[in-house]
Amino acid sequence: MSMEQRPLGRTGADVSVIGLGTWQLGGDWGDVDDDAAAEVLDAALDAGVTLLDTADVYGDGRSEVRIRQSLAARSDRPFVATKAGRRADPFEAAQYTPENLRAWVDRSRRNLGVDTLDLVQLHCPPPATYEDDRVYDTLDALVAEEAIAAYGVSVESVAEGLRAIQRPGVQSLQVILNIFRRKPLEELLPAARRADVGILARVPLASGLLTGKYDESTTFPADDHRNFNRHGEAFDVGETFAGVPFEVGVDAAREVAAIAGPDVPTSAFALRWVIDQPGVTTVIPGARNVSQVRGNVAAATLAPLSQSQLSDLERVYDERIRAHVHDRW
Repeated sequence: MSMEQRPLGRTGADVSVIGLGTWQLGGDWGDVDDDAAAEVLDAALDAGVTLLDTADVYGDGRSEVRIRQSLAARSDRPFVATKAGRRADPFEAAQYTPENLRAWVDRSRRNLGVDTLDLVQLHCPPPATYEDDRVYDTLDALVAEEAIAAYGVSVESVAEGLRAIQRPGVQSLQVILNIFRRKPLEELLPAARRADVGILARVPLASGLLTGKYDESTTFPADDHRNFNRHGEAFDVGETFAGVPFEVGVDAAREVAAIAGPDVPTSAFALRWVIDQPGVTTVIPGARNVSQVRGNVAAATLAPLSQSQLSDLERVYDERIRAHVHDRW
């Protein structure tokens, strides 16, 4: 099945406008067994997804290994973006040595079963790494050695993204962007477009809030970050529900569902909004099962949102969400 493809910055790769985020296939979202993970990957690839996003810490490498196993039986080879840096222990800039960066990259190459990784993204690195020439010199050397084909940075904040694209070797940025997290539209996406840097939009459904399926009584398993990271206990709180307090998000998502209308699934509507933002290359929703994959992929065939829908969404953001998130990231 064909899906719209867009060039990923200067990498020379074209990737599907809807990718697959594979955090769920590693951990922190409740249990997903091997068979379910394989079904999700196959369904996504069969539906025309050509970009998979993973990381070396998702399930301590389990997500990368599951991708290798799924791709072994297939002739089509998607673009696989991984991430490095969160294995640092302690998690601080001093750990981002050339030796550690090389070790992390080599481990991902083994996990994914490839000589050259398509894309390595620094995984929301400590702030001081943005000023550390050694980090970028090492990444440049890994490109020259063909251990990696390209590198980028996954950032928490707009300010970090603007710093990252000052580095001439950075070819992609990954950033949280969704109907409830709009700040990147103002400066970051235009700056990335000028620099010809690809944008991978993550957390596009605000950890499921924008599916419209949650209510105030929805609960999550103990090993799901939507339970254990609501106040940033384990990592940046912006990664969980995009930083929106749960009850606020549930309420606002009801309005989003009403704006989408009864004939369009809220999740596909929310993904279409992201796809249509100028500068976005691909959006990377996760999925725990095949029906979620199919729901996500359906966004690629939706018509763009109308002007009145866009205005209504902006009003919901301004009235309900902006005060909670806009100045934080």
